[in-house]
Amino acid sequence: MQTLLRIAIQKSGRLQEGSLELLRESGLSFSNGKDQLKTQARNFPVEVLFLRDDDIPQYIEDKVADVGIVGENIFVEKQKKNQLIRKLDFAKCRLSIAVPKTDDYKSVQWLQGKNIATSYPNIVKSFLKKNNVEAGIHEISGSVEIAPGIGLADAICDIVSTGSTLLSNGLKEVETVMQSEAVIIATPELERAKQEILDKLLFRIEAVKKAKNNKYILLNCPNDAIEGITSVIPGMKSPTIIPLKREGWSSLHSVVDENDFWEKIDQLKAFGAEGILVVPIEKMIM
Repeated sequence: MQTLLRIAIQKSGRLQEGSLELLRESGLSFSNGKDQLKTQARNFPVEVLFLRDDDIPQYIEDKVADVGIVGENIFVEKQKKNQLIRKLDFAKCRLSIAVPKTDDYKSVQWLQGKNIATSYPNIVKSFLKKNNVEAGIHEISGSVEIAPGIGLADAICDIVSTGSTLLSNGLKEVETVMQSEAVIIATPELERAKQEILDKLLFRIEAVKKAKNNKYILLNCPNDAIEGITSVIPGMKSPTIIPLKREGWSSLHSVVDENDFWEKIDQLKAFGAEGILVVPIEKMIM
C-alpha cells in the first residue's frame, strides 16, 4: 500500500486559494470540486484534506492529518502539539488591538481594566501579560468588530489586512499584537516514509518561493563596466558573461532580488548598462 502524506488546508477563506496555488506550482496535480472534503494528487504521494482552519491544528495533533497550511495566528493561538515547519510568505496580515475612533488612546495602559473582545484569547492574554496590563477578555467568534458598538467590549483584537472593516465599524487600530502569514505545520513525530515525502515537497516549495522573490536579468554593457555591474548583481555564484559582436561590449546575465529591483536598475544604468530585460523565474533550484 502506497504511503500518502495527508495535508490539511482551509476548505474556504483567504488561505485556500494561496495554498492550492502553492501546491500546484510545486508540481502537484489534483482536482478540488465544490464541497469536496479530500482529494489525492495524481502525480505525488499526497492526499489533501479540506478543513476549517481553526480545526487543522487539532487534526494534526490527533494525527488525522500529517501536515497543515494555516495562518501563523491560528498555530500560535491553538497551542496544540504542532511543529512550525516553514513560513510561506503569503496571506500576510496582523493581529491588532482596535478601539473606537473617538477614544483618546495614548498607550497600551489604556487597556487596564477594560474589556477586549477577540477570537484569540490565548494570544491576547500573552500580550497583556507582557505589557503588565489586566483586562477582561470576551471570547467570541465572528463579527468581532461590532462588540464595542453594542456595548460588549471597550476594544477588540482581530485580524487586520487593509483596515477597511475597522473603519466601517468606527474603530481605529492602535496596537499590533503579532504579524502573521501562512505557515506549514506538522506533527512532531512523522514516520520516516512520510518525512521523506514532506522533505521532497518542501524542496519544491522552496524552489517556488525563491523564484517568486527573484528575477532573471539580461543586459548589455561595456566591458570596462563588468566589474562594477557584477558588484551590484553578483548572481547565485557569478553572472554569465557572453561577448557581443560589437567590439568592447558583452551581454551579462544574472539574478536580482525583487525587493531591491528598482534600486539595482538605477545602479546598473549608472554603470552604462543598456537593453535591460527582466524575466520572471518559474522555479529556482539552488
